Amino acid sequence: MSANGHSADGAPTDQRSVFFFDIDNCLYPKSYKIHDLMGVLIDNYFQNHLGLTQDDAETLHQRYYKDYGLAIEGLARHHRVDPLEYNRLVDDALPLDGLIKPDPKLRQLLENIDRTKIKPWLFTNAHITHGQRVVKLLEIDDLFEGITYCDYTVQPLLCKPAVAMYDKAMRESGAQNAADCYFVDDSMINIIGSKKYGWKSVHLVEPMSTSPPQPVGHFQIAGLEELRHCFPEVFKKP
Repeated sequence: MSANGHSADGAPTDQRSVFFFDIDNCLYPKSYKIHDLMGVLIDNYFQNHLGLTQDDAETLHQRYYKDYGLAIEGLARHHRVDPLEYNRLVDDALPLDGLIKPDPKLRQLLENIDRTKIKPWLFTNAHITHGQRVVKLLEIDDLFEGITYCDYTVQPLLCKPAVAMYDKAMRESGAQNAADCYFVDDSMINIIGSKKYGWKSVHLVEPMSTSPPQPVGHFQIAGLEELRHCFPEVFKKP
């Protein structure tokens, strides 16, 4: 993953558009049930560290996710929880090695992106350790030029759909213009945020998921392969 280049006077030399890809439940399918396993570990954490019953833990977990886009954001904000300890006991404790496997079709899709015009970039609410682990297991880590993540070492935590998180992604990726950026995510609130921000936004809603009453992005797709039809200009000509 290389850094963005700059000319002698400090002006960016890389004029490519950026395509931001969410990681969890986006680069791998929900049928892997990783979200469910993570939910169990999060609820366990709420019970063990806050002394809550299982029902209360689930309720608070969902409330923080709805309010902040991330359970740990609520924990760090209201309960002085150490995000790195949380990361060790939740995200990094997931048994991903036996669950995530390479997907040749996904790799082909990413390889077909026209890198002369488009810079593929990862954009996740997970900490760096989890994000890197997932793309390595998918064997696609070499196809992205960088990652913008929720940095658990910095307080207060910053995550999607906060406007400042999209600002951070623009800055770190070297993106010049919001209107030239592409984004795909399975999270409805993140897509609402990115569309408002000005990105070309695609909501991934798998057939097994509940579709929103009205589409929230510029496009709604059932699988990443459909990105070829949404944005033919992103991919190399056959």
